[in-house]
Amino acid sequence: MLSLIVFLPMAAALALMALSRLGDGAARWVWVVVAAGDLALVAALWLTYEPPGAGRLAFEERAEWIPGVNSSYHVGVDGLSLPLVAMTAVIFLACSVFSLRSSDRPRTQAALFLFLQSVSLGLFVAADLILFFLFFDLSIVGMYFVIAGWGHGEAGRSAMKFFLYTFLGSLALLAGFIGLYIAADPHTFDMVELAEQTPLEGSSLAGGLVLAAILVGLAVKTPTVPFHTWLPPAHTDAPAIGSAVLAGVLLKMGTYGFVRIAMPMLPEAWRAWAWAVVVVGIVSVVYGALVALAQTDFKRMVAYTSVNHMGYVVLAVGAAGIVADDTTQARSVAVTGAVTQMVSHGLITAALFLLAGVMWDRAGTYDMASYGGLAGPAPRLATLFAVGAFASLGLPGLSGFIAEFQIFTGSIAAAPVTAVALVGILITAALFLRALQRIFTGPTRGASAGFGDLRPAELWGIAPLLALSLLIGVLPRPLLEVIEPAAQVLVQLVGR
Repeated sequence: MLSLIVFLPMAAALALMALSRLGDGAARWVWVVVAAGDLALVAALWLTYEPPGAGRLAFEERAEWIPGVNSSYHVGVDGLSLPLVAMTAVIFLACSVFSLRSSDRPRTQAALFLFLQSVSLGLFVAADLILFFLFFDLSIVGMYFVIAGWGHGEAGRSAMKFFLYTFLGSLALLAGFIGLYIAADPHTFDMVELAEQTPLEGSSLAGGLVLAAILVGLAVKTPTVPFHTWLPPAHTDAPAIGSAVLAGVLLKMGTYGFVRIAMPMLPEAWRAWAWAVVVVGIVSVVYGALVALAQTDFKRMVAYTSVNHMGYVVLAVGAAGIVADDTTQARSVAVTGAVTQMVSHGLITAALFLLAGVMWDRAGTYDMASYGGLAGPAPRLATLFAVGAFASLGLPGLSGFIAEFQIFTGSIAAAPVTAVALVGILITAALFLRALQRIFTGPTRGASAGFGDLRPAELWGIAPLLALSLLIGVLPRPLLEVIEPAAQVLVQLVGR
Protein backbone atom coordinates (compact mmCIF):
# COMPACT_ATOMS: atom_id res chain seq x y z
CA MET A 1 0.00 0.00 0.00
CA LEU A 2 2.74 2.50 0.96
CA SER A 3 4.79 1.71 -2.12
CA LEU A 4 1.74 2.29 -4.30
CA ILE A 5 1.13 5.65 -2.63
CA VAL A 6 4.77 6.67 -3.11
CA PHE A 7 5.36 5.50 -6.66
CA LEU A 8 1.97 6.07 -8.32
CA PRO A 9 2.76 9.77 -9.00
CA MET A 10 6.22 8.89 -10.34
CA ALA A 11 4.75 6.27 -12.69
CA ALA A 12 2.29 8.89 -13.93
CA ALA A 13 5.15 11.36 -14.43
CA LEU A 14 7.05 8.87 -16.57
CA ALA A 15 3.90 8.15 -18.57
CA LEU A 16 3.34 11.86 -19.20
CA MET A 17 6.86 12.31 -20.50
CA ALA A 18 6.62 9.20 -22.68
CA LEU A 19 3.27 10.14 -24.23
CA SER A 20 4.49 13.10 -26.26
CA ARG A 21 1.25 13.32 -28.24
CA LEU A 22 -0.83 13.90 -25.12
CA GLY A 23 -2.42 17.35 -25.23
CA ASP A 24 -1.78 20.03 -22.63
CA GLY A 25 -5.34 19.93 -21.31
CA ALA A 26 -5.23 16.15 -20.89
CA ALA A 27 -1.86 16.39 -19.10
CA ARG A 28 -3.27 18.85 -16.59
CA TRP A 29 -6.21 16.57 -15.86
CA VAL A 30 -3.95 13.52 -15.54
CA TRP A 31 -2.12 15.39 -12.79
CA VAL A 32 -5.37 16.19 -10.99
CA VAL A 33 -6.71 12.63 -11.28
CA VAL A 34 -3.47 11.00 -10.10
CA ALA A 35 -3.12 13.44 -7.18
CA ALA A 36 -6.75 12.81 -6.20
CA GLY A 37 -6.25 9.05 -6.44
CA ASP A 38 -3.15 9.24 -4.28
CA LEU A 39 -5.04 11.27 -1.68
CA ALA A 40 -7.81 8.65 -1.69
CA LEU A 41 -5.22 5.94 -0.98
CA VAL A 42 -3.79 8.01 1.88
CA ALA A 43 -7.30 8.47 3.30
CA ALA A 44 -7.81 4.70 3.23
CA LEU A 45 -4.48 4.31 5.00
CA TRP A 46 -5.55 6.82 7.67
CA LEU A 47 -8.89 5.09 8.27
CA THR A 48 -7.23 1.70 8.84
CA TYR A 49 -4.28 3.02 10.85
CA GLU A 50 -3.64 1.73 14.37
CA PRO A 51 -0.75 3.03 16.54
CA PRO A 52 2.05 0.48 16.08
CA GLY A 53 3.61 0.87 19.55
CA ALA A 54 7.16 1.65 20.63
CA GLY A 55 9.91 0.64 18.23
CA ARG A 56 7.53 -0.35 15.43
CA LEU A 57 5.98 1.11 12.29
CA ALA A 58 2.59 0.47 10.72
CA PHE A 59 2.14 -0.79 7.15
CA GLU A 60 5.80 -1.83 6.98
CA GLU A 61 7.34 -3.02 3.73
CA ARG A 62 10.92 -4.24 3.43
CA ALA A 63 13.10 -5.57 0.62
CA GLU A 64 16.85 -6.02 0.13
CA TRP A 65 18.42 -3.05 -1.59
CA ILE A 66 22.15 -2.53 -0.82
CA PRO A 67 22.99 -5.60 1.29
CA GLY A 68 26.72 -4.83 1.43
CA VAL A 69 26.09 -1.94 3.83
CA ASN A 70 22.91 -3.38 5.38
CA SER A 71 20.66 -0.81 3.70
CA SER A 72 17.21 -1.95 2.63
CA TYR A 73 14.10 -0.59 1.00
CA HIS A 74 12.22 -0.19 4.29
CA VAL A 75 9.12 1.97 4.59
CA GLY A 76 6.43 2.43 7.25
CA VAL A 77 4.46 5.09 9.09
CA ASP A 78 3.56 6.11 12.61
CA GLY A 79 1.91 9.11 14.22
CA LEU A 80 4.86 11.37 13.39
CA SER A 81 4.85 10.63 9.67
CA LEU A 82 1.27 9.79 8.71
CA PRO A 83 -0.03 13.37 9.23
CA LEU A 84 2.76 14.69 6.99
CA VAL A 85 1.97 12.09 4.33
CA ALA A 86 -1.66 13.23 4.34
CA MET A 87 -0.66 16.91 4.29
CA THR A 88 1.65 16.28 1.32
CA ALA A 89 -1.09 14.56 -0.69
CA VAL A 90 -3.52 17.41 0.04
CA ILE A 91 -1.09 20.17 -0.96
CA PHE A 92 -0.10 18.51 -4.23
CA LEU A 93 -3.75 17.98 -5.14
CA ALA A 94 -4.44 21.66 -4.37
CA CYS A 95 -1.55 22.70 -6.63
CA SER A 96 -2.78 20.47 -9.46
CA VAL A 97 -6.26 22.03 -9.31
CA PHE A 98 -4.81 25.55 -9.06
CA SER A 99 -2.75 24.89 -12.22
CA LEU A 100 -5.64 23.76 -14.42
CA ARG A 101 -5.45 27.05 -16.34
CA SER A 102 -1.66 26.95 -16.69
CA SER A 103 -0.39 27.40 -20.24
CA ASP A 104 3.37 27.30 -19.63
CA ARG A 105 4.53 23.79 -20.64
CA PRO A 106 1.80 22.10 -18.58
CA ARG A 107 2.79 18.53 -19.50
CA THR A 108 6.38 18.97 -18.31
CA GLN A 109 5.20 20.90 -15.26
CA ALA A 110 2.72 18.18 -14.31
CA ALA A 111 5.38 15.47 -14.69
CA LEU A 112 7.86 17.41 -12.55
CA PHE A 113 5.37 17.99 -9.75
CA LEU A 114 4.26 14.36 -9.80
CA PHE A 115 7.93 13.42 -9.45
CA LEU A 116 8.24 15.84 -6.52
CA GLN A 117 5.16 14.31 -4.92
CA SER A 118 6.70 10.85 -5.05
CA VAL A 119 10.00 11.89 -3.51
CA SER A 120 8.23 13.91 -0.80
CA LEU A 121 5.98 11.01 0.16
CA GLY A 122 8.96 8.65 -0.02
CA LEU A 123 10.94 10.70 2.47
CA PHE A 124 8.13 10.76 5.03
CA VAL A 125 7.69 6.97 4.91
CA ALA A 126 11.39 6.05 4.65
CA ALA A 127 12.70 3.83 7.46
CA ASP A 128 16.27 3.59 6.14
CA LEU A 129 18.75 6.47 6.28
CA ILE A 130 20.06 5.96 2.75
CA LEU A 131 16.51 5.83 1.40
CA PHE A 132 15.73 8.99 3.38
CA PHE A 133 18.83 10.67 1.96
CA LEU A 134 17.96 9.62 -1.60
CA PHE A 135 14.53 11.23 -1.41
CA PHE A 136 15.97 14.26 0.44
CA ASP A 137 18.40 14.98 -2.41
CA LEU A 138 15.90 14.26 -5.18
CA SER A 139 13.57 16.85 -3.67
CA ILE A 140 16.35 19.44 -4.03
CA VAL A 141 16.85 18.55 -7.69
CA GLY A 142 13.11 18.68 -8.42
CA MET A 143 12.61 22.07 -6.78
CA TYR A 144 15.67 23.49 -8.54
CA PHE A 145 14.05 22.79 -11.91
CA VAL A 146 10.69 24.19 -10.70
CA ILE A 147 12.26 27.52 -9.73
CA ALA A 148 14.61 27.77 -12.71
CA GLY A 149 12.04 26.61 -15.26
CA TRP A 150 8.85 28.36 -14.17
CA GLY A 151 10.05 31.17 -11.91
CA HIS A 152 10.29 34.88 -12.62
CA GLY A 153 12.61 37.73 -11.70
CA GLU A 154 16.09 36.36 -11.00
CA ALA A 155 14.82 32.77 -11.06
CA GLY A 156 18.08 31.25 -12.28
CA ARG A 157 20.13 32.87 -9.55
CA SER A 158 17.59 32.03 -6.84
CA ALA A 159 17.40 28.40 -8.02
CA MET A 160 21.19 28.10 -7.94
CA LYS A 161 21.37 29.59 -4.45
CA PHE A 162 18.65 27.23 -3.25
CA PHE A 163 20.41 24.21 -4.74
CA LEU A 164 23.89 25.02 -3.44
CA TYR A 165 22.72 25.86 0.09
CA THR A 166 20.48 22.85 0.51
CA PHE A 167 22.86 20.45 -1.25
CA LEU A 168 25.65 21.54 1.08
CA GLY A 169 23.30 20.81 3.97
CA SER A 170 22.59 17.38 2.56
CA LEU A 171 26.32 16.59 2.52
CA ALA A 172 26.50 17.40 6.23
CA LEU A 173 23.46 15.19 6.74
CA LEU A 174 25.15 12.31 4.89
CA ALA A 175 28.26 12.68 7.06
CA GLY A 176 26.05 12.34 10.14
CA PHE A 177 24.32 9.26 8.72
CA ILE A 178 27.68 7.62 8.04
CA GLY A 179 28.71 8.38 11.61
CA LEU A 180 25.62 6.59 12.91
CA TYR A 181 26.30 3.63 10.61
CA ILE A 182 29.91 3.28 11.76
CA ALA A 183 28.95 3.45 15.44
CA ALA A 184 26.13 0.89 15.12
CA ASP A 185 26.82 -2.73 16.04
CA PRO A 186 25.99 -4.42 13.76
CA HIS A 187 26.45 -1.71 11.17
CA THR A 188 23.12 -0.65 9.73
CA PHE A 189 21.26 2.25 8.16
CA ASP A 190 17.90 0.96 9.35
CA MET A 191 16.18 3.75 11.27
CA VAL A 192 14.17 1.47 13.57
CA GLU A 193 17.25 -0.50 14.57
CA LEU A 194 19.31 2.67 15.11
CA ALA A 195 16.62 4.15 17.37
CA GLU A 196 16.68 0.92 19.37
CA GLN A 197 20.48 0.75 19.53
CA THR A 198 21.27 4.46 20.12
CA PRO A 199 24.82 3.56 19.03
CA LEU A 200 26.62 6.68 20.29
CA GLU A 201 25.16 6.56 23.81
CA GLY A 202 27.97 7.16 26.31
CA SER A 203 30.28 8.81 23.77
CA SER A 204 29.64 12.50 24.30
CA LEU A 205 32.24 13.85 21.85
CA ALA A 206 31.42 11.54 18.94
CA GLY A 207 27.69 11.81 19.62
CA GLY A 208 27.92 15.59 19.69
CA LEU A 209 29.81 15.72 16.39
CA VAL A 210 27.38 13.38 14.62
CA LEU A 211 24.40 15.32 15.97
CA ALA A 212 26.02 18.60 14.86
CA ALA A 213 26.34 17.30 11.30
CA ILE A 214 22.73 16.10 11.25
CA LEU A 215 21.46 19.33 12.80
CA VAL A 216 23.25 21.49 10.24
CA GLY A 217 21.83 19.44 7.37
CA LEU A 218 18.31 19.61 8.72
CA ALA A 219 18.56 23.26 9.83
CA VAL A 220 19.41 24.37 6.29
CA LYS A 221 16.31 22.64 4.95
CA THR A 222 14.01 23.87 7.75
CA PRO A 223 15.40 26.66 7.57
CA THR A 224 16.49 28.18 10.88
CA VAL A 225 18.58 31.25 11.59
CA PRO A 226 21.37 31.60 10.41
CA PHE A 227 20.83 29.05 7.59
CA HIS A 228 17.74 30.76 6.17
CA THR A 229 19.16 33.20 3.62
CA TRP A 230 18.36 31.00 0.60
CA LEU A 231 14.64 31.01 1.43
CA PRO A 232 13.36 34.55 0.64
CA PRO A 233 14.81 34.79 -2.90
CA ALA A 234 13.75 31.22 -3.70
CA HIS A 235 10.17 31.99 -2.69
CA THR A 236 10.06 35.43 -4.28
CA ASP A 237 11.15 34.16 -7.69
CA ALA A 238 9.44 30.74 -7.64
CA PRO A 239 6.04 30.15 -9.30
CA ALA A 240 3.08 30.08 -6.93
CA ILE A 241 2.74 26.29 -6.89
CA GLY A 242 6.51 25.98 -6.43
CA SER A 243 6.40 28.20 -3.35
CA ALA A 244 3.39 26.29 -2.02
CA VAL A 245 5.24 22.97 -2.25
CA LEU A 246 8.54 24.41 -1.03
CA ALA A 247 7.00 25.97 2.09
CA GLY A 248 4.21 23.49 2.64
CA VAL A 249 6.12 20.26 2.11
CA LEU A 250 9.87 20.57 1.60
CA LEU A 251 10.57 22.68 4.70
CA LYS A 252 8.94 19.95 6.79
CA MET A 253 11.64 17.52 5.71
CA GLY A 254 14.02 19.35 8.03
CA THR A 255 11.78 19.48 11.07
CA TYR A 256 10.60 15.91 10.46
CA GLY A 257 14.24 14.83 10.52
CA PHE A 258 14.54 16.21 14.06
CA VAL A 259 11.78 13.97 15.41
CA ARG A 260 12.49 10.94 13.21
CA ILE A 261 16.30 10.83 13.28
CA ALA A 262 18.12 13.23 15.60
CA MET A 263 16.02 12.85 18.75
CA PRO A 264 15.41 9.06 18.90
CA MET A 265 18.83 7.96 17.58
CA LEU A 266 20.98 10.42 19.55
CA PRO A 267 19.00 11.02 22.76
CA GLU A 268 22.01 11.70 24.99
CA ALA A 269 23.50 14.23 22.56
CA TRP A 270 20.06 15.78 22.03
CA ARG A 271 19.68 16.33 25.78
CA ALA A 272 23.14 17.91 25.89
CA TRP A 273 22.33 20.23 22.98
CA ALA A 274 18.73 20.93 23.96
CA TRP A 275 19.32 24.45 25.26
CA ALA A 276 21.23 25.41 22.10
CA VAL A 277 18.30 24.15 20.00
CA VAL A 278 15.87 26.16 22.17
CA VAL A 279 17.92 29.32 21.67
CA VAL A 280 18.00 28.82 17.90
CA GLY A 281 14.24 28.32 17.99
CA ILE A 282 13.63 31.52 19.96
CA VAL A 283 15.91 33.56 17.69
CA SER A 284 14.21 32.15 14.58
CA VAL A 285 10.75 32.97 15.95
CA VAL A 286 11.54 36.58 16.85
CA TYR A 287 13.92 37.36 13.98
CA GLY A 288 11.64 35.83 11.36
CA ALA A 289 8.68 37.86 12.60
CA LEU A 290 10.62 41.14 12.82
CA VAL A 291 12.11 40.83 9.33
CA ALA A 292 8.71 39.85 7.91
CA LEU A 293 7.26 43.00 9.51
CA ALA A 294 9.79 45.10 7.59
CA GLN A 295 8.85 43.73 4.16
CA THR A 296 6.87 45.60 1.53
CA ASP A 297 6.77 42.59 -0.83
CA PHE A 298 3.87 40.33 0.20
CA LYS A 299 5.44 37.09 -0.99
CA ARG A 300 8.74 37.88 0.69
CA MET A 301 6.83 38.67 3.88
CA VAL A 302 5.15 35.25 3.84
CA ALA A 303 8.55 33.66 3.20
CA TYR A 304 9.97 35.20 6.37
CA THR A 305 6.94 34.09 8.38
CA SER A 306 8.02 30.54 7.50
CA VAL A 307 11.27 31.17 9.39
CA ASN A 308 9.12 32.34 12.29
CA HIS A 309 6.69 29.42 12.20
CA MET A 310 9.38 26.77 11.77
CA GLY A 311 11.10 28.40 14.73
CA TYR A 312 8.13 27.33 16.87
CA VAL A 313 8.79 23.72 15.86
CA VAL A 314 12.50 24.00 16.66
CA LEU A 315 11.65 25.59 20.01
CA ALA A 316 9.30 22.73 20.90
CA VAL A 317 11.65 19.89 19.98
CA GLY A 318 14.45 21.62 21.86
CA ALA A 319 12.28 21.93 24.96
CA ALA A 320 11.47 18.22 24.65
CA GLY A 321 15.14 17.50 25.30
CA ILE A 322 15.20 19.38 28.62
CA VAL A 323 14.55 16.34 30.78
CA ALA A 324 13.20 16.57 34.33
CA ASP A 325 11.15 14.10 36.36
CA ASP A 326 7.96 16.15 36.40
CA THR A 327 7.94 17.42 32.80
CA THR A 328 7.32 14.23 30.80
CA GLN A 329 3.72 15.15 29.97
CA ALA A 330 4.66 18.74 29.13
CA ARG A 331 7.41 17.61 26.76
CA SER A 332 4.98 15.22 25.07
CA VAL A 333 2.55 18.11 24.57
CA ALA A 334 5.37 20.18 23.02
CA VAL A 335 6.23 17.43 20.53
CA THR A 336 2.55 16.95 19.67
CA GLY A 337 2.33 20.69 19.05
CA ALA A 338 5.44 20.61 16.87
CA VAL A 339 3.99 17.95 14.55
CA THR A 340 0.63 19.73 14.51
CA GLN A 341 2.44 22.94 13.59
CA MET A 342 4.12 21.20 10.65
CA VAL A 343 0.71 20.22 9.30
CA SER A 344 -0.89 23.58 10.08
CA HIS A 345 1.90 25.63 8.56
CA GLY A 346 1.88 23.46 5.45
CA LEU A 347 -1.82 24.03 4.80
CA ILE A 348 -1.91 27.73 5.66
CA THR A 349 1.30 28.86 4.00
CA ALA A 350 0.60 26.87 0.85
CA ALA A 351 -2.73 28.72 0.61
CA LEU A 352 -1.06 32.10 1.18
CA PHE A 353 1.50 31.47 -1.54
CA LEU A 354 -1.21 30.43 -3.98
CA LEU A 355 -3.03 33.68 -3.16
CA ALA A 356 0.21 35.54 -3.87
CA GLY A 357 0.31 33.75 -7.21
CA VAL A 358 -3.11 35.18 -8.06
CA MET A 359 -1.77 38.68 -7.35
CA TRP A 360 1.19 38.11 -9.64
CA ASP A 361 -0.98 36.63 -12.38
CA ARG A 362 -3.32 39.64 -12.39
CA ALA A 363 -0.99 42.55 -11.73
CA GLY A 364 2.59 41.28 -12.06
CA THR A 365 3.64 42.58 -8.64
CA TYR A 366 3.76 41.52 -4.97
CA ASP A 367 4.34 45.08 -3.76
CA MET A 368 1.68 45.76 -1.15
CA ALA A 369 1.82 49.53 -1.75
CA SER A 370 0.74 48.94 -5.36
CA TYR A 371 -2.66 47.73 -4.19
CA GLY A 372 -5.48 49.22 -2.16
CA GLY A 373 -9.17 48.55 -1.76
CA LEU A 374 -8.80 45.13 -3.40
CA ALA A 375 -11.73 43.76 -1.38
CA GLY A 376 -14.09 45.64 -3.72
CA PRO A 377 -13.23 43.98 -7.05
CA ALA A 378 -12.04 40.69 -5.48
CA PRO A 379 -14.22 39.77 -2.47
CA ARG A 380 -13.49 36.03 -2.68
CA LEU A 381 -9.77 36.70 -2.70
CA ALA A 382 -10.16 39.05 0.26
CA THR A 383 -12.15 36.48 2.24
CA LEU A 384 -9.63 33.68 1.74
CA PHE A 385 -6.74 36.07 2.43
CA ALA A 386 -8.34 37.09 5.73
CA VAL A 387 -8.87 33.46 6.77
CA GLY A 388 -5.27 32.59 5.86
CA ALA A 389 -3.90 35.62 7.70
CA PHE A 390 -5.87 34.91 10.88
CA ALA A 391 -4.95 31.22 10.72
CA SER A 392 -1.26 32.09 10.39
CA LEU A 393 -1.30 34.48 13.34
CA GLY A 394 -2.88 31.78 15.54
CA LEU A 395 -6.48 32.90 15.94
CA PRO A 396 -8.55 30.44 18.05
CA GLY A 397 -10.77 28.23 15.92
CA LEU A 398 -8.04 27.65 13.32
CA SER A 399 -5.20 25.11 13.21
CA GLY A 400 -2.47 27.64 14.00
CA PHE A 401 -3.92 28.18 17.46
CA ILE A 402 -4.10 24.44 18.24
CA ALA A 403 -0.43 24.01 17.26
CA GLU A 404 0.97 27.10 18.98
CA PHE A 405 -1.07 26.58 22.14
CA GLN A 406 0.40 23.09 22.56
CA ILE A 407 3.91 24.24 21.69
CA PHE A 408 3.94 27.02 24.27
CA THR A 409 2.06 25.05 26.94
CA GLY A 410 4.59 22.21 26.74
CA SER A 411 7.68 24.34 26.18
CA ILE A 412 7.03 26.86 28.95
CA ALA A 413 6.32 24.05 31.43
CA ALA A 414 9.64 22.39 30.50
CA ALA A 415 11.65 25.61 30.17
CA PRO A 416 9.93 28.83 31.33
CA VAL A 417 12.38 31.03 29.41
CA THR A 418 10.71 29.94 26.16
CA ALA A 419 7.89 32.36 27.01
CA VAL A 420 10.13 35.01 25.42
CA ALA A 421 9.10 33.63 22.02
CA LEU A 422 5.46 34.63 22.65
CA VAL A 423 6.36 38.06 21.30
CA GLY A 424 6.61 36.40 17.90
CA ILE A 425 2.86 35.81 17.90
CA LEU A 426 2.21 39.51 18.57
CA ILE A 427 4.53 40.63 15.77
CA THR A 428 2.97 38.10 13.37
CA ALA A 429 -0.47 39.47 14.17
CA ALA A 430 0.74 43.00 13.46
CA LEU A 431 2.32 42.16 10.11
CA PHE A 432 -0.68 40.24 8.77
CA LEU A 433 -3.17 42.88 9.89
CA ARG A 434 -1.03 45.57 8.27
CA ALA A 435 -0.89 43.57 5.02
CA LEU A 436 -4.66 43.09 5.13
CA GLN A 437 -5.20 46.83 5.54
CA ARG A 438 -2.70 47.85 2.86
CA ILE A 439 -3.97 45.51 0.17
CA PHE A 440 -7.71 45.20 0.77
CA THR A 441 -9.09 48.24 2.61
CA GLY A 442 -9.74 51.81 1.53
CA PRO A 443 -10.61 53.09 -1.94
CA THR A 444 -9.76 50.88 -4.92
CA ARG A 445 -6.59 52.17 -6.53
CA GLY A 446 -3.41 51.19 -8.38
CA ALA A 447 -3.12 47.55 -9.37
CA SER A 448 -6.47 46.81 -7.69
CA ALA A 449 -8.39 48.59 -10.43
CA GLY A 450 -9.83 46.02 -12.82
CA PHE A 451 -8.43 43.13 -10.73
CA GLY A 452 -10.29 39.92 -11.54
CA ASP A 453 -11.53 37.84 -8.61
CA LEU A 454 -10.62 34.19 -8.07
CA ARG A 455 -11.42 31.85 -10.93
CA PRO A 456 -12.98 28.43 -10.15
CA ALA A 457 -9.67 26.52 -10.42
CA GLU A 458 -7.96 29.01 -8.11
CA LEU A 459 -10.84 28.97 -5.65
CA TRP A 460 -10.97 25.16 -5.51
CA GLY A 461 -7.21 24.99 -5.19
CA ILE A 462 -6.98 27.37 -2.23
CA ALA A 463 -10.26 27.08 -0.31
CA PRO A 464 -9.90 23.39 0.72
CA LEU A 465 -6.52 24.10 2.34
CA LEU A 466 -8.03 26.78 4.56
CA ALA A 467 -11.16 24.67 5.17
CA LEU A 468 -8.88 21.93 6.55
CA SER A 469 -7.17 24.50 8.78
CA LEU A 470 -10.61 25.47 10.09
CA LEU A 471 -11.59 21.82 10.57
CA ILE A 472 -8.44 21.10 12.58
CA GLY A 473 -9.01 24.24 14.63
CA VAL A 474 -12.57 23.23 15.51
CA LEU A 475 -12.17 19.42 15.63
CA PRO A 476 -8.49 18.68 16.36
CA ARG A 477 -9.12 15.30 17.99
CA PRO A 478 -8.81 13.06 14.87
CA LEU A 479 -5.37 14.54 14.14
CA LEU A 480 -4.17 14.59 17.75
CA GLU A 481 -5.24 10.97 18.34
CA VAL A 482 -2.76 9.94 15.65
CA ILE A 483 0.11 12.17 16.81
CA GLU A 484 -0.06 11.86 20.61
CA PRO A 485 0.92 8.16 21.04
CA ALA A 486 3.96 8.63 18.81
CA ALA A 487 4.92 11.85 20.65
CA GLN A 488 4.80 10.02 23.97
CA VAL A 489 7.04 7.26 22.62
CA LEU A 490 9.52 9.84 21.29
CA VAL A 491 9.69 11.65 24.65
CA GLN A 492 10.36 8.35 26.39
CA LEU A 493 13.18 7.61 23.95
CA VAL A 494 14.77 11.03 24.49
CA GLY A 495 14.48 10.75 28.27
CA ARG A 496 15.88 7.24 28.62
